[in-house]
Amino acid sequence: MSYYNNVLDLIGNTPLVKINRITKDIPATVLAKIETVNPGNSIKDRMALKMIEDAEKAGKLKPGYTIIEGTSGNTGMGLAIVAVIKGYKCIFTSTDKQSKEKFDALRAFGAEVIVCPTNVEPEDPRSYYSVSSRLVSETPNSWKPNQYDNPSNSQAHYETTGPEIWKQTEGKITHFVCCVGTGGTISGIGKYLKEQNPNIKVLGIDTYGSVFKKYKETGIFDKNEIYPYITEGFGEDFLPENVNFDVIDHFEKVTDKDGAIMTRRIAREEGILAGNSSGSLMAGMLQMKHMFKKGDLVVGIFHDHGSRYLGKMYNDDWMRERGFLTEEKVTALKLIERHKDKPLVSVKESDTVHEAVALMRKYNISQVPVSNGGSAFVGSLNDTEVFRKLIDNPKLGTEKVSAVKQAPFPFVSPESSLEEVSQLITPQNHAVLVKDALGDVHIITRQDIVEALC
Repeated sequence: MSYYNNVLDLIGNTPLVKINRITKDIPATVLAKIETVNPGNSIKDRMALKMIEDAEKAGKLKPGYTIIEGTSGNTGMGLAIVAVIKGYKCIFTSTDKQSKEKFDALRAFGAEVIVCPTNVEPEDPRSYYSVSSRLVSETPNSWKPNQYDNPSNSQAHYETTGPEIWKQTEGKITHFVCCVGTGGTISGIGKYLKEQNPNIKVLGIDTYGSVFKKYKETGIFDKNEIYPYITEGFGEDFLPENVNFDVIDHFEKVTDKDGAIMTRRIAREEGILAGNSSGSLMAGMLQMKHMFKKGDLVVGIFHDHGSRYLGKMYNDDWMRERGFLTEEKVTALKLIERHKDKPLVSVKESDTVHEAVALMRKYNISQVPVSNGGSAFVGSLNDTEVFRKLIDNPKLGTEKVSAVKQAPFPFVSPESSLEEVSQLITPQNHAVLVKDALGDVHIITRQDIVEALC
């Protein structure tokens, strides 16, 4: 029989996958190390296990203890999984900018999660760093891994991830690219690779609002570099001890927008549902394409899984609210997005005008399509025209709708552009109709056009 004793045996030995479409303009071969196949769906499983096992050996972590840590989510996931197997409790502090999916996942493993404000100094008693430290001092029999300064973090990657990459590439790797947060991943892997071949370039991805790039280039810790950013899991407003600046040859900054857009591209063009940091990594790699030449072998880390960002980078509304989908093509289907779940309001030719007017007032609408009583639409009503006719002839209210109906609204293709739909809505024609994939009919009015443009 072939099986593993528990999920901890599944950590590591992750595959390398060639990136093809996104990197078509990069002359080098680009490979991604898919860390999402770890049990916790991120690279942090490696160092979580190492930190816990080293603490056990040192007598710092004993049976019945509580693990308390500040985390952006992935380290917490790794710690929580190891804790389940080894029998520890977990309390995690995090920031309110992290995705809800991360918190839900941590709680699924029985961990307690305390959400702290993002926009405070690390020394602020409300920061997730400070709160975790306070909880350790207040909680008997507790231990804080302190992933930022714990050398077991870097050592985990020096012992496992680095050797895996070297073996998988048969020593042909020329560049290693990695997002930098705690610094453990890039420093541990980078150290191992440079020991095998000092000519390998180690390139770090940073974000705007983080201090790493300027500190590497000038040696100055500039607080003016620090400001809030959306990107999760990398970049920092302090200098973790695990960041070995001597190992890192260059830092490349990537904007929130470029990282978010690239995250979606990875799924749509490479078929890999990766997280936000993977998107930033690929965006940074494209920015650095001038540093690669034909024959080079570039390896980057895909740190975590995209399922943790379904409410953020993979959510159209979230992206649109931040101006990250400004180049998105607006189609007829997009125009009905806000009311696609509502049934179409229509009247029949055999209804009276009074009944039609009452229906329009009930739903506060200005125009309705007119059906023949079946599935065919044979006309339309507009409140302005109907009211004008009623003023001229009050007795018209008891007549059938067929007596006052106007021309039917035209149908448009679901993929019709905003411009095409707009041209069909005129003073004489107040709406158009569109069928969705299920065959349901929806109406598009001037109000839908206005909302799409604002």
